[in-house]
Amino acid sequence: MEKQMTLLKGFGTGLCLTALCVLVAPKAKADDFNRKSIVTFSAPVEVGGSGAQVLPAGTYVFKVMNSGAYEHIVQISNQDETHVFTLIIAMPNYRLKATNKTVMTFSERPAGEPEALKAWFYPGREWGEQFVYERSKAIQLAAETNETVLSTPAVIAAAPVEVLTTAPVEAVTPKGETVETAQVVEAPPAPVVAPMAAAPAPVEVASLPKTASNLGLIGLAGMMLLSAGLLLSGFAKKTM
Repeated sequence: MEKQMTLLKGFGTGLCLTALCVLVAPKAKADDFNRKSIVTFSAPVEVGGSGAQVLPAGTYVFKVMNSGAYEHIVQISNQDETHVFTLIIAMPNYRLKATNKTVMTFSERPAGEPEALKAWFYPGREWGEQFVYERSKAIQLAAETNETVLSTPAVIAAAPVEVLTTAPVEAVTPKGETVETAQVVEAPPAPVVAPMAAAPAPVEVASLPKTASNLGLIGLAGMMLLSAGLLLSGFAKKTM
């Protein structure tokens, strides 16, 4: 009886752990899918996108749009996710080492100006999102920060998300010149491909010459059997 009670207790514990996993797993997968991050700014931050503005110090939710077509469209909303402040075009950017925390980078501006949001890296990922600004703002930021800034010539102040996905992206230097985006975003290192081992040379198996007939083998086998019979017969006579 005691053994049965122990088994029942173990079975009950297993069911509880399974239920816990079922309840927790969907949330973890959802956060990883849209990379939802809760971020608190201690000072005002300028952001680009369809609702470009300066966000006051506070807590915000960052996540990418769910659809694969909108993989690099980032949504910023309030902490309760009841209001969307902006949708920002982004380009994938690479970092050499992933961290276990959310990382935000900023473009430092002159005193009195809010820092401009530059990139967002989700925990555990080497790929992040480098943010794109409308051309006029990108030119201003590039001149103030002495950095090349991702930009788009498209007017996205109130553009729907479908327009953001097709907006062209370029880069602007501190001198206002248009350059390739590769000067801003870093592509991942080329994968190291191990050289393929040379295929072993085919082994040629020499074929044995075929005899014209099997009669020789049959005769040899008969002679061996006859000899064995004679030997056995002689041995039997000696033992009688």
